[in-house]
Amino acid sequence: MSYFMSAVLGFVQGVAEFLPISSSGHLTLFQHFFGMPEPDQLFNVLLHFATLLAVCVVYWQDIWEMILEFFSFFIDLFSRRTYRGNPPEARRMVLLIIVGTLPLFLVLPIQDKVEALGSNPVFVACALLVTGCILFLSDQMAKGHKTVRSATLLDVLLVGVAQGVATVPGLSRSGCTISAGMVRGFDRKFAVRYSFLMSLPAVLGATLLKVLDVMELEGGIPQENLPKYLLGMVIAAVVGYFSIQLVKLLADKGRFGAFAFYCWGAGALALLLIFMDWTFVPAV
Repeated sequence: MSYFMSAVLGFVQGVAEFLPISSSGHLTLFQHFFGMPEPDQLFNVLLHFATLLAVCVVYWQDIWEMILEFFSFFIDLFSRRTYRGNPPEARRMVLLIIVGTLPLFLVLPIQDKVEALGSNPVFVACALLVTGCILFLSDQMAKGHKTVRSATLLDVLLVGVAQGVATVPGLSRSGCTISAGMVRGFDRKFAVRYSFLMSLPAVLGATLLKVLDVMELEGGIPQENLPKYLLGMVIAAVVGYFSIQLVKLLADKGRFGAFAFYCWGAGALALLLIFMDWTFVPAV
């Protein structure tokens, strides 16, 4: 893998992981049309970890408060302390994230089969068209008002189901979860915030599992690839940070429809080029 490819894949990951346009779908199509060899598993894992760091930077205050409340919950449990009213907002957010993450466990038994769909560019292009439809429909929803205080466990469970469905390559995780939140009446800002915070345990868990598998198979990180890995990670993290800020801005203004038209255009163009058997000069 060249430094150029490392930079390109890092940029694509940083943009497509958070913008509702599917990072897995774009990586598959980039590799197909530009003749890029599939990046090694470890690099893929590290790119996802880099985008996870971007979420931590943007939402560091929320994350810190949730960590404190997580441990405070057990302290209160053992000391038998109870609240005379609503618990702290950060503690309720922890509960909502835990419930929203549960549907992912149903995907684990078929995870390999789902990931294998990503090797088919036609399937991925069609999934991008579906992503566009999801984004367009959610953009037509009336503005909701539910926040962390008023969102129900059923609401976040259904958002979690959307996250499980979005493991299909070509479907956008952020697009599906933010759209599901809007359908359930979430305030737009809360829908974005919950979507990105809910991604943390999912991405962190998947990263740890894949790192263990890769380290066992390869016996460690190849030292000659370390600078290339770091380059891709830095680019993915920096671009990811600005992508999150853009999503927050556009979602708040109700302009998710722009992403819908992009997904339709990208999916249709990809299908056209595939059926024309068109590829570009391989990247160097």
